[in-house]
Amino acid sequence: MSINTSTAATDTAAWYELALCAQTGPGFFFPEPGSSLRDAKRLCGACEGRAACLEYALANDERFGVWGGLSESERLALRPGRR
Repeated sequence: MSINTSTAATDTAAWYELALCAQTGPGFFFPEPGSSLRDAKRLCGACEGRAACLEYALANDERFGVWGGLSESERLALRPGRR
């Protein structure tokens, strides 16, 4: 599937303006290895932009951090051919 970059940028801006992570430092969603992801996932669960964030992360192959309430390994499991 091809993504129009100008449309993708507009869509990103739309969900990110609503995102709770925009009000939190990046260390919260990109913790040190071995740190708990529980608080970041909890915040994502209350976020209006969660579904769009996850869609963005999957479409852009984001490999690090919590996106859309899922960890790296949880997103990897959603990729085609990884089941």
